[in-house]
Amino acid sequence: MPVPVSSPEGIRAGPGTPRRANLARVLRTVCTADAPPSRADVAAATGMTRATAARLADDLVAGGLLDEVEATPSGRRGRPATPLAPGSRVVALGLQADAGLLAGRVLDLRGRVVSERVEPGDLRGSDPAATLARLGALAAGLLGGLPDGTRVAGAGLALPGIVDGATGVLLRAPNLGWSDVRPADLLAPRLPGGLDAVPGNEADLAARTVAETAPGRPGPHRDFVYLSGQIGIGGATVLDGRVMCGSSGWAGEMGHVCVDPDGPACRCGSTGCLEQYAGRDALLAAAGLPRGTAPGELARRAAGGDPAAAAAVAGAARALGVALAGVLNVLDVPVVVLGGHLGELAGLLRPALEEHLGRRVLSARWRRPRVEAAPGAPAAGATGAALRALADVVDDPARWLGAH
Repeated sequence: MPVPVSSPEGIRAGPGTPRRANLARVLRTVCTADAPPSRADVAAATGMTRATAARLADDLVAGGLLDEVEATPSGRRGRPATPLAPGSRVVALGLQADAGLLAGRVLDLRGRVVSERVEPGDLRGSDPAATLARLGALAAGLLGGLPDGTRVAGAGLALPGIVDGATGVLLRAPNLGWSDVRPADLLAPRLPGGLDAVPGNEADLAARTVAETAPGRPGPHRDFVYLSGQIGIGGATVLDGRVMCGSSGWAGEMGHVCVDPDGPACRCGSTGCLEQYAGRDALLAAAGLPRGTAPGELARRAAGGDPAAAAAVAGAARALGVALAGVLNVLDVPVVVLGGHLGELAGLLRPALEEHLGRRVLSARWRRPRVEAAPGAPAAGATGAALRALADVVDDPARWLGAH
C-alpha cells in the first residue's frame, strides 16, 4: 500500500537555510538534465563542491527523491560514475471530474504514468456528492494497486469551473451544473488518511502539461494561450512558464468570451459565448451529428467534404479567431495550443484560425501567431493536477525529507 511521504532519520534543514535551497538546486538539476547526471555533473552544473553535491544527492537518494540508475558503458577505464534520476517511488495523484468523464492518473517524479483510469460518461446535472464519491472510489483503487513502499506526495483535482483557491470551494461549474461545492470534503472519506486533493481549474492544470513535460522540466513553450475543449471550452494563459491565474484564481475563462452578443444563450447566463460555437456539443449540433459522437468522426466527415460538418468547423474557426485575437492583442503571446476535442480537430481548424488571427492580431505582420495541438492523453487536467503536486516536491525537497 502507498504511504505518506515520511522523514528518513538524520535529514534536517531549517526554513530558509542554504542547505534547503541547495537540496532544491540538486533535485532540479537532475530533473532538467537531458541524460541522468553523475554527482560530479551536478556539482559542475550548480557550482557546488563535489563533496557538497554528493552529500546532498545522498540525502535525496535516501529519501527516495532521487534514484541511482545503471551507468551506460563509456569505454573508459576505471569505475563509471553512478548516474542519478528523479525518484520512481515518490508519486502524486491527479484527479479530474468533467462533464464528460471521471479520471485518475498517478505520476512519478520522472513524469511517467504509474497507473490511470478514465471513465467516460455524461455528468451534466449530476449530484456532486455521488459523482465525487465515484471519483474517490476510482482514486482509492488506483492508490491501492501501487507497489509497496510507494510514497504519495500529494493529490490534486481538476474541475471545469471557477475555483476559489483560498477556500477550495468550486464556486460554479456551468457544464456540470454545480455551485458552491467543497470537493475535498466529499472526496476525503475515500482517500487514504492525510491525503487532500487540492482543487483547481481544469484548463489551468491541463496547460501545465504543455508548460512542463515532467516535474521540473520545462516544456517547449514559455508563453502561450491554452484552450481546453471538453463539453465546453476552458482556457489558460501561460507567461514565462507559469499559469496566469488572476487575483482570485479565476482568470482564463475564454469559453465565455463573447463572440456575438446576439448569439445563443449559454449555460453561464450570458449569450454568444465562444463555447456556443466551438464547444463539442455545439460543433456536433451544427454538423447534424448526435451528442456523444467522437470528434474524430466529425473530422472525418469535414475532411471528406460533408457540407454541414465543414460549415461547423469553419464556424468554430471563425469564433475562435474572434475570441483569441482579442486575447493575443491584449497579452502579446505567440502561440495558441488546442487541447481536448479542439486538439483532435486542430488539423482542420488551423488554416482558417491562423488566417483569422493573421488579419485580426496587430502584431501578426511581424510575428504571425502559431496554432498547435496539445500532446498527451485524454484528461490532461488529471495529469496537470499530479504535476502541480510534484512541483511542490521539486521546489522544496527538504519539506518532503521531513525538514521544517
